[in-house]
Amino acid sequence: MTVTPILEDASLVGAERLSPLSERSLSKLRWRSRRGLLENDLFIERFFNRHAQSLTVGQARGMYVLMDLSDNDLMDLLLRRKELQTEISTEEVLEVLNMLRA
Repeated sequence: MTVTPILEDASLVGAERLSPLSERSLSKLRWRSRRGLLENDLFIERFFNRHAQSLTVGQARGMYVLMDLSDNDLMDLLLRRKELQTEISTEEVLEVLNMLRA
């Protein structure tokens, strides 16, 4: 069973996974990615600094899934203290999680 996140950006629904992310979609993703835990924000800021210009629709969908997690669950994933739950473990989510960890 896969969990589909509620996307704040309807343009991502049904879009080709490898399509480049539009500026508007990138802006929405950045807004949605703000966190309450400073440590998470540091990982996310580094992610956007490195990858913002080359993000794809699939990566944005993966990021939205991760942003639906609680701050503590996200931090545990980023620090490899926990493994990704099977129900949200998709290729898109794994790809973004690895990008965040790098």
